Amino acid sequence: MAESSSVPRSPAVQIERLSAGFGPRNVLYGMSLTAEAGRVTALIGPSGCGKSTALRCINRLHERDATAWVRGVVSLVDAPRVSDVYAAGTDVSALRQRIGMVFQYPTPFVTQSIFDNVAAGVRVGQPGIARARLEQAVEEALVRAGLWREVADRLRSSAMALSGGQQQRLCIARALAVHPDVLLLDEPTASLDPIATQRIEELLYDLRGSVTMLLVTHNMQQAARISDTTAVLLDGLIVECAPTRQLFTTPRDSRAEAYVMGRFG
Repeated sequence: MAESSSVPRSPAVQIERLSAGFGPRNVLYGMSLTAEAGRVTALIGPSGCGKSTALRCINRLHERDATAWVRGVVSLVDAPRVSDVYAAGTDVSALRQRIGMVFQYPTPFVTQSIFDNVAAGVRVGQPGIARARLEQAVEEALVRAGLWREVADRLRSSAMALSGGQQQRLCIARALAVHPDVLLLDEPTASLDPIATQRIEELLYDLRGSVTMLLVTHNMQQAARISDTTAVLLDGLIVECAPTRQLFTTPRDSRAEAYVMGRFG
């Protein structure tokens, strides 16, 4: 796929010497990674190597576990401004509006309608928002998520009436409704059929340029199809990060080469 020509408005994500774990157990060992502004960075590696933990450290979901700990620096870099995610006094709720997340399995709010699912974050971030503006925000998010035409006539229906692929696009719409700077995606198509997977991949590709995305995936073909940059995480460390085509054709690190060639993992 050709690269998007859109000018990114979103910041880069810079991770420096990030270590994290749970109680006495280390998961990440001083990993460093930069996700370019407005691009898709894929994070690949075998199960248990720390991919999901790395993602959850970026918007501080990691710390929701009582035994979790983290050291290092995670920054949003929007030149000349640099925002330290772990700075003292950081409003974590506001941070998570700037850094949205989509999980492996669709997570619609089961008791809420399609409309209310998408509107949820907007209402939190803009208490008292006018009804017309809320409706506009919901419609715009559903359009961006490629779901509007499928649900426009049933916005008051339960989100649980949607197919799995539609529910995942609904979750993406919910994240997009608050206009995040960064979108974290943790195996977003792992539970979906090939047709739904294709729709999600096309959506993520089309979003390039407007939001910085970090995609965790076990599917190396998926990383090759939609990412600009791919990083290989092994045993809690980034062993190679390079433009995606380069990494899959001429990796420089022997461990990365062994992984992408399917010799382990």
